[in-house]
Amino acid sequence: MPASFWDHEPVRLALAERHLGRVIRAYRCHPYHGRVALPQSVVAGWLGITQAQLSRVENGPPLVHLDRLAHWAQLLRVPAGSLWFTLPGQPRRSTRKAETAYASTDLPGAGPDEGRRALLAGIAAVAAGAGLLGGSELVQPRRIGTADIARLNAVLELYRSVDRESGGGLLYREVARFAESVYRMLDWSHPTGLTPPLIAAVATARQLAGWTALDAGRHADAQRHFVAGERAALTSDNAPLVAMIRYAQAKQLQHLRHNRDALATLQLTFAQLGSNATPAVRALLWGAQAASIAALGDHQSAMRTLGKASDQFERIDKEREPDWMGFYDHGELLAQYGRVYRDMARRDRRYAAEAVRWCRASIAAFGAANVRSTVFNEVGLCSALFLADEPEQAIAIGDRVLEKSQEMSSKRVIDRLINLRRDLNRHRERPEVSAFERVLAARATASA
Repeated sequence: MPASFWDHEPVRLALAERHLGRVIRAYRCHPYHGRVALPQSVVAGWLGITQAQLSRVENGPPLVHLDRLAHWAQLLRVPAGSLWFTLPGQPRRSTRKAETAYASTDLPGAGPDEGRRALLAGIAAVAAGAGLLGGSELVQPRRIGTADIARLNAVLELYRSVDRESGGGLLYREVARFAESVYRMLDWSHPTGLTPPLIAAVATARQLAGWTALDAGRHADAQRHFVAGERAALTSDNAPLVAMIRYAQAKQLQHLRHNRDALATLQLTFAQLGSNATPAVRALLWGAQAASIAALGDHQSAMRTLGKASDQFERIDKEREPDWMGFYDHGELLAQYGRVYRDMARRDRRYAAEAVRWCRASIAAFGAANVRSTVFNEVGLCSALFLADEPEQAIAIGDRVLEKSQEMSSKRVIDRLINLRRDLNRHRERPEVSAFERVLAARATASA
């Protein structure tokens, strides 16, 4: 691809120069950068171009790592002064100033983790530069185009990445500010054909705001965002997106142990979806239903429902699933098996070994980027090991998870850790178990 391609598109070049340096700097500070590949579609959204245009410049694989951003920076002629690294052929320079340029001191966070704070500030800078987020003043209305929706979805994708890896407590205020800002875009002028994708993107932003608020323990805020997202999705008759938002509501109800309400929400959602339910959506909803059914004590029905979820999982064709179902993988399904078997083991210890097996399987199935889900299931494994009368192994896992939880910003993780106390009763007389319980009690006091 000749470099002169960009000379014929000065507007695109200006957008690239404005945003790419900030994106590179933000992703550089990501705690898992280099381990997790970036889809070309996401980078294309950041640059305000199509994936086809990006592919003409970057002929590599559809998933690329941070080092390729240096390559794009050279091809797009991004000024070296805006980058955190030294381009080939240029003298080395100090990068400390560049790396901390967007590390705002007033951003919310779980602690003095400047890397993550800089990442959030970098994402906000990209969103503001793309015209999606205002500062103290509202973003001025304008006519919306396809590139605006691409940028909106790209910013959401990076927020999702941070949420999965660091927890919602770190970023729920930032995501809420972003979601409320783009919600106003529904009233801006745009071509009629863009109405469905615009509504879907805006509703997804509110759903993510609710999800991060839930993870931060801000349940009233979570419900407010879920309702706003559901309202937006209903206006466009986007039944699958409505289902996703209601699934998030059901997960909130399950966390609060309102399992009858969660089950009713999931069953109503399934009934309203009808033929619009894809295999992945069916598997997702049936798996969540099984967890609530088991919690209510009907284990036979829970197992039948898990069977239906597994059957649908085998029929998934990712090319035909909604984009937002990208998070749903085998680990998520196996996690529901672990959850159901743990509930069964609390009433009949004969199921404890199966609970351990399913928990181990779910942990092995999660990818490196899905840090929080892995931690959740390690907590579940700790619980299952106590139920299986393996307290030494349980404490070894529990100690590791306690250490990991210090690096995350998730109230849900802390709540689940604290709940381990209900499954160690049979071993409380052991000194090491008693000491572990005291640590859990201290965490409960600190999080109250």
